[in-house]
Amino acid sequence: MENPEGEKIESTVVSEEPLISALDIGLLVVIITVGYFWYIKRDKKSSSSEKKPYTIQPSSLSSIEQTSNSSFIKKLKSTGRSLVVFYGSQTGTAEEFAGRIAKEGARYKMKGMVADPEECDMADLVEMKEIQKSLAIFCIATYGEGDPTDNAMDFYEWLQNGDADLEGLNYAVFGLGNKTYEHYNEIAIYIDQRLEELGATRVHEIGLGDDDANIEDDFVSWKEKLWDSVCSHYGIEETGEESNIRQYKLVDCSEVLPERIFSGEISRLKSYENQRFPFDVKNPYLSKISVNRELHKSGDRSCMHIEFDIDGSKMRYDTGDHVAVYPKNSSELVEKIGELLNADLDTVFSLLNTDEESSKKHPFPCPCTYRTALTYYLDITSNPRTHIMKELIEYASDPKDQEKLKLMASSTPEGKKEFHEWILRDNRNIVHILEDLPSVKPDLDHLCELLPRLQCRYYSISSSPKVYPKSIHITAVLVEYTTPTNRVNKGVATNLLAQLKPTNDELLQPTIPIYIRRSQFRLPPKSQTPIIMIGPGTGLAPFRGFIQERDYARKEGREIGEMVLYFGCRKKDEDFIYENELQEYVANGTLTKLHLAFSRDQPEKQYVTHLLEQNADELWNIIGEKNGHLYVCGDARSMAKDVHSIIEKVVMEKGQMTNSQALNYVKKMEQQKRYSADVWS
Repeated sequence: MENPEGEKIESTVVSEEPLISALDIGLLVVIITVGYFWYIKRDKKSSSSEKKPYTIQPSSLSSIEQTSNSSFIKKLKSTGRSLVVFYGSQTGTAEEFAGRIAKEGARYKMKGMVADPEECDMADLVEMKEIQKSLAIFCIATYGEGDPTDNAMDFYEWLQNGDADLEGLNYAVFGLGNKTYEHYNEIAIYIDQRLEELGATRVHEIGLGDDDANIEDDFVSWKEKLWDSVCSHYGIEETGEESNIRQYKLVDCSEVLPERIFSGEISRLKSYENQRFPFDVKNPYLSKISVNRELHKSGDRSCMHIEFDIDGSKMRYDTGDHVAVYPKNSSELVEKIGELLNADLDTVFSLLNTDEESSKKHPFPCPCTYRTALTYYLDITSNPRTHIMKELIEYASDPKDQEKLKLMASSTPEGKKEFHEWILRDNRNIVHILEDLPSVKPDLDHLCELLPRLQCRYYSISSSPKVYPKSIHITAVLVEYTTPTNRVNKGVATNLLAQLKPTNDELLQPTIPIYIRRSQFRLPPKSQTPIIMIGPGTGLAPFRGFIQERDYARKEGREIGEMVLYFGCRKKDEDFIYENELQEYVANGTLTKLHLAFSRDQPEKQYVTHLLEQNADELWNIIGEKNGHLYVCGDARSMAKDVHSIIEKVVMEKGQMTNSQALNYVKKMEQQKRYSADVWS
């Protein structure tokens, strides 16, 4: 809380003063008031002294000043640390893993800190050798089509273009990827190899985490062996000290003025009331929802067409870009946590880093209420990781609950099996865990420290700015399913969007925070270039924008190339989305051919991949003879892989190539951006 400044106090001088002046009375009141609050504050401190003591834990070097603090080496030296864990993270998982490694360093007498490479001068890696028994660990995710995450881009380019002498640097790398994607852990593998090329010493072999399987298991297994290698390399032993130590301490904020309390803003206080351009991940635009309509014609599933109003925002997007949507958790789940823990969710609090030198003062915007934290800032619907199981053990009063948590937190085969079955297979979130282990009653502030941040959701934009410059369209399937424990899990973002229906009152239109994320999924520079688009289901989304843009060019009198679309769904009369639009584009000549696969409208299922195989001549004509472009959007796990295999087969057979020649041809198409994929798993 800030006191007002700059007020000029004027006094009137009189010829005769009373024995006790007004000034004396005022000073007396101030002294009494200060004494009263000092006594109350001391009393509060003494009453809370029974809490588990807080201990300084890994520093976080993010959002740091670009002066002297931009050197992580100076930070390490000044605080007596020897371990730094860098993270390249797009969704927060790599940052979480980095924090867990830095925290465990204390067990090996290696004080650690977490660092964001984007906020550091990475050239200082050459000075790591000046710190005795120092170690740099990199938790690096691969994003998109084999790209570094946004915050690791500068570091990646520095490694590519530089030739620093890294002799004396000890390092280890853990990669986060997904095997359903072609460029599996490509960035982590490159960083691991490049550091060695520049003279650094690999203390432990690279770990590759697969998010399509069990990345938590991959990480824990690698981490255990990492510390074995560290002990061997430095000749040290584990101290056995407890690592379950709080990094943030609870601060009572009950007396903070309402206007100083966060209510869901991502970064800047009152940013939704006072919007400022430019809009990005830390400063989203609060967009009105102008259209929200159902696309499915029948059936028990739902697919929504939603339009975000960006008029007056100065936001610009390109066809093929993504829009990020900031969701919020359902009030039902939030209230359930309050009930299970017997907590007052409207209590205003703050979590303050116990390391006073850390620039990351809070894990999320503070101060706020527990209700706000659980609604806007914390992920309460995903499967908790094993370190949360470990932290919950001390809060279990029933020995059976305690043993179950200990088992799942362990790295034994039995523990991993139990965690996989009880958490992952049965799809339990933190609410389900608290329900099914009723004796587990963690302090709500500690739970808020443990839970990961709620992440924004990305959607392919299904409109063209040429046609819709003042709005962004998305196509989203409502996510809702029953788990093995007969609970109904609901998608956080899509279930929120389903509730946000436009009204007739302009002042009461629903809003949601968004920002635009740039993509490499682009139409060819020349409108005459022929293209093939493969997008079953909501994979059609970006191609709706592609077709709109080509249709706009045609109406302007420009020549446009062939546009061939492959679309598939279950039933023509049920989930053929945008049917009328597509038929109109066929009729006016914008869409050259529309190949349709309705998987359940005939005895034998038919998919877009079957149609691709049947139309091998047309496929080769466009991508081989006419040097056209090919685009795929949709499921990465099966559809995109099958399409890739078919493309290679067609190139080999129709192009009369050997297998290796066909593989090289397809690889070259990808390098030339003639073969692009926008896929998810």
